[in-house]
Amino acid sequence: MSAEALTETSVLPAAVFLLPVVVGAIVISATRSSRALQQWLSVVTMAVVTGLGAWMVYRTLHNVVLTAWHSELRIDALSALMVVIIGAVGLLASVYSVRYVDAHITRGPAAARTSTFYGLLLWFLGTMLWGCITNNVIMLYVAIEATTLTSGLLVAFYWDRRALEAGYKYLMLLTIGITFALFGCVLLYAGAAGTNKLGGESALLISNIRRVAQFIPSRTAAITIAFLVIGFGTKAGIAPFHPWLPDAHAEAPTPISVLLSGVMIKMSVYALARTVSIFYPAWPQVTVFLVALGTFTMLLGIILALEQNDLKRLLAYSSVSQMGYILAGIGLGTYLGCYGGLYHLLNHALYKSLLFMCVGAVMYATGTRRISELGGLKSQMPVTSACYFMGAFALAGFPPLNGFWSKLTIYLALARAGLWWAAGIAIVTSVLTMVVMIRTGYKVFWGNRPLTNATAPELKEVPALMFVPMTVLAGLCALLGIWPQLPYPLLDRAAGVLATLGR
Repeated sequence: MSAEALTETSVLPAAVFLLPVVVGAIVISATRSSRALQQWLSVVTMAVVTGLGAWMVYRTLHNVVLTAWHSELRIDALSALMVVIIGAVGLLASVYSVRYVDAHITRGPAAARTSTFYGLLLWFLGTMLWGCITNNVIMLYVAIEATTLTSGLLVAFYWDRRALEAGYKYLMLLTIGITFALFGCVLLYAGAAGTNKLGGESALLISNIRRVAQFIPSRTAAITIAFLVIGFGTKAGIAPFHPWLPDAHAEAPTPISVLLSGVMIKMSVYALARTVSIFYPAWPQVTVFLVALGTFTMLLGIILALEQNDLKRLLAYSSVSQMGYILAGIGLGTYLGCYGGLYHLLNHALYKSLLFMCVGAVMYATGTRRISELGGLKSQMPVTSACYFMGAFALAGFPPLNGFWSKLTIYLALARAGLWWAAGIAIVTSVLTMVVMIRTGYKVFWGNRPLTNATAPELKEVPALMFVPMTVLAGLCALLGIWPQLPYPLLDRAAGVLATLGR
């Protein structure tokens, strides 16, 4: 955001995260209400949030920064981008969940807790929104921790042995990891306050800290950066802090897997970018470290995905890999790198949400997610098959889909910075991703392996409330591939926020 941006006090920053939190509380308390009411309250709430996010984008494109609560909440172009992504993916996941919950939750041991599911779903989305609009460095930690608690309960929602183990592992590892982020946030505040250029509560505001970061002592800065990378990197699924991610994505209900991979890990890398990029001017070597960490993450993630027989775990490891691309772009600190990283953040939210929905559709129809037990689904599930391959090609960066353009931008940014080795690793990772995704799609939708849990004549396409969100996401992947400059005005300003921080 340019220095000439106008600051406007507004109720929107507070409304956009309080709305799902309040409605979530109502849904949880109204245990006797009909399931349909709970479901459609979730859908309508996220539709309103998406609309508010679109209005915020409009305002930020007109060079306005929205603030509330004495600048404790602050929405610039980067925040607006995150709000609209969380809102849109949350809306589509809520629509998708209507029939998915009918089949997988209301008929299982969690049938009596649908109000809890939808209440926690809204709380999860609300806490993520809070994390993206807070301007208070300590509240950023609190919001991230709140997302851990709400999503951890959703990961363990089925209450069977595997879900409980995954939920416990998720809560323990992330709580330990996020504790490092707390130390980093406290040190960031202490370092800013210690410069004697900020006093009291003003040293808590991220927008103020970035103006005095160059005066923070070197030792304090180094320790702060390390804590922030470990803490927020753990929540973002950055290697080697990623072991929680495959189990959580695999055992959570599919609509929650969509949100974990589609938006939660993005919100965490957003927190990492907001805080660590403050130190780019005084510590330019940080950018090389972040790029190296990103390339290690992208390559390790796809290697671990190669031998997976569980569709959800395969997608989870590919999410680890794709987070490496985002970190490498944003971590580079240049405008082109930040633009490519944020564009890839947007694209990954679309095609990874799509792919998890496709896997959920396969599970809905067949009762299994094991690749070795699947085959020949293209005839009975043509929409799911087409959507899967759209998402798979986008994930691999195949032109002219959206993933190609964001990856190309990251390649160019790395090459322009002289980091040819990183660009080479990124390209090799894309080739491996293509191999993994096409091989998996062929086995599941084109292969001749007989199904073990359902016979072919009994299979059919999923209900409209499940495949409509899938087709919307597939259409967006195609649209942004054919028209890659469509999100340019917003991404340009959002990248400018981080590039300005990194000057």
